[in-house]
Amino acid sequence: MKGIIRKLAETHSLSLEEYESLITERNDESSRLLRELAVKARREIYGNTVYIRGLIEVSNICRNDCLYCGIRRSNLNCERYRLTPDEILECADEGYGLGFRTFVLQGGEDSYFGDEVLGGIVREIKTKHPDCAVTLSMGERSRESYRYLRECGADRYLLRHETADSEHYAKLHPSEMSYDNRMKCLSDLRELGYQVGCGFMVGSPFQTAKNLAEDLKFVETFKPEMCGIGPFIPHKDTPFRDYPAGTVELTCYLLSVIRLIHPFVLLPSTTALGTVDPLGREKGIMSGANVVMPNLSPVNVRKKYELYDNKICTGEESAQCRECLSNRMLKTGYEIVIDRGDIKRSV
Repeated sequence: MKGIIRKLAETHSLSLEEYESLITERNDESSRLLRELAVKARREIYGNTVYIRGLIEVSNICRNDCLYCGIRRSNLNCERYRLTPDEILECADEGYGLGFRTFVLQGGEDSYFGDEVLGGIVREIKTKHPDCAVTLSMGERSRESYRYLRECGADRYLLRHETADSEHYAKLHPSEMSYDNRMKCLSDLRELGYQVGCGFMVGSPFQTAKNLAEDLKFVETFKPEMCGIGPFIPHKDTPFRDYPAGTVELTCYLLSVIRLIHPFVLLPSTTALGTVDPLGREKGIMSGANVVMPNLSPVNVRKKYELYDNKICTGEESAQCRECLSNRMLKTGYEIVIDRGDIKRSV
């Protein structure tokens, strides 16, 4: 195990079999070594700084029916909402005053947010706050749509691949959704000049160590600017309601692996980690992550954007979220910075 880990730290590449061994044969010693090397690699590039992204959850209306997701279209218990463009812009204005220089617009695949509406919102944010980055996380769209939104000023796009195994993908999604189309979208985004984020769930139903090894190999070859991973957490109104949640232990272990695969990557410590473990986000940062995403959405809609059960921070005002996370990071020796938080290409 030490040999494999040292090889990864030096070459940033392993075979599928080595990635799988790294998962199946992990122990306390390998976890400690990975964590130490990941933190060292992150510190050499980013120091002890943590970037913040202002998350605005624009809509929980979604045309898709993903089997794991609480806002899937078949969930009749979901109380739907949609923010207006003015409400979204108000969130961004408030966030700017709190020090945010990146805004993440995230939502279900809601047809209301077509190119003209979403592009107009992006243009307005960039006009009012030209020193900010705009990240979109609005699902699968056409190449032409991605091109238009890029021309409107969108800088980054987050689209989790969910799993790099087509058979596993089919077990998590309805038949009308396509693994090949998900991969095409990621390719289109890269070719159009976005900073691209992919990612996957840890511990999702039917997932094997081989699946995770394939995810790691995909991260290695695709080299995303961002990679979002978090533990699978079941939602009571989905077909996977009775499946166990993924673990913080394995998620943090894989965060360390990803940091060594791609030392420059922007790596979030997710809300899902904080949901499974009260100290989950701190553990993620101490495993090599360097991004946190406080919620800027209006308090009255936060509980409605429920991808999984028991999501944290649904009752806090934006300023509370910002201050809370800043204090949490300081206690672990890390400092939140006011910065767009672009990926560093070299040191």
